[in-house]
Parts: sequence; structure tokens; C-alpha cells
Amino acid sequence: MAATASVLLGLSVLVIGESHLSLNSHLREPLVQSLQAQGAAHVHVVGACGASPARWLKSTPVDCGADQVDKRPATVLGKEAHTTPIADLIHADKPDLVVVVEGDTMGSYDKPAFPKAWAWQEVTSLTKAIADTHTACVWVGPGWGGHSGQYAKGDDRVRELSAFLANNVAPCTYIDSTTFAKPGQWQTLDGEHYTQVGYAAWSKAIVNAMANAPSVQGLKK
Repeated sequence: MAATASVLLGLSVLVIGESHLSLNSHLREPLVQSLQAQGAAHVHVVGACGASPARWLKSTPVDCGADQVDKRPATVLGKEAHTTPIADLIHADKPDLVVVVEGDTMGSYDKPAFPKAWAWQEVTSLTKAIADTHTACVWVGPGWGGHSGQYAKGDDRVRELSAFLANNVAPCTYIDSTTFAKPGQWQTLDGEHYTQVGYAAWSKAIVNAMANAPSVQGLKK
């Protein structure tokens, strides 16, 4: 754990992503705690329900969202929520590191085929926007889901999506969440969103994985 602390110590971290970061008792709060426990000086998390990566290029309405700075109470919004362009967020925060938690919005889990061409455009448009600001970045991919539930999140599609992201999120460093637990190990509420136990485990695993992320190690003073 000391190695992680030395990597994250004093850093300002901006986290953006989908519904996992938007809803209370999900990933947002434990991720803030895990980052700060390992030395991050400032953490700003912005979540937008159902927001695929390209929706972070311009302000786009979403069904719900949340904004949390450090351990202060989050601002949680419903239908009035919208994304904020990533360039604007980076300009305002001037973070050392951007963390993108995006995957499930692109999975098309209930469709027979994964939409690779569309997903490639979505991913590369966001990574280019981050790269244009010369900010280090890590991209957190999806974990395993539950076969039952409204999202039809099956293991084969998760594998395909994760492999796709691993090959396409550069210059961000990819963090493969499927390596953190076995399929079905983290229980879900609806096939996609985890129980609080799962989110706590996920947050710690993400932060530990950052210790070995080249884009993060490059930030060592």
C-alpha cells in the first residue's frame, strides 16, 4: 500500500463516468475515500447516468447525475442533470490525473452484436479531448455483471468490451476491472450495479491498480 500512497500523494484527481458514480451508495463515495486514503490531496467526481464517452464533449442532458468534491456532501440531480464538457472540467480543476469510469454505457448488452465502430468513435473522441489538455489519464473498464436483471449483462460481452477498451483507450492507461473478482463474485442489485460491498471492493481495487499504471507513475515528482 505504501507504493500506492507514494504515487498518489498530493495529487489532484478528476473522476468522470456513468451511473456507477451518479447514484448514492454506489462507487462515488468509496472511490473518494480510497483515493484520499492513498494520499490524493483533492478529488472531484462527476457522474452522469447513461452518459457514453462522447457526451462529455459538450453539455448533454442526462437522466440523473452527481457532483462531489472530496468528502463534502454530493450534489445529486435528477432530470435536470447534464454533462459538463471534459475540457471545461479540466480547465476549472487543473487536475494532475483524470480517471474515466466508462464501459457499461457502450456494452449494448441486450443486443446481438457489440457496436465496435460506434464505440471506437465514442472512446477516441474523449481520449483525444483529454490528450489535447496534456493531462494524464486512466480508464476504468467494466466489471462482471449478473446474468439475471434488466441489463442482460453477460460474461462474453463484458470480455469483448473490456478487450476492446484495452486496445483503444490510449493514451489513457487501461484498468481491467474483470481481473478484480471472479464472475458473479460481486453481487448486483439489477445485473449491472453492485451492492455496497462490491462497490467498496471495486474502489480499493481501482486505486491499487493505479500504482502500476504508467500514466500515473509518470506523475511522480
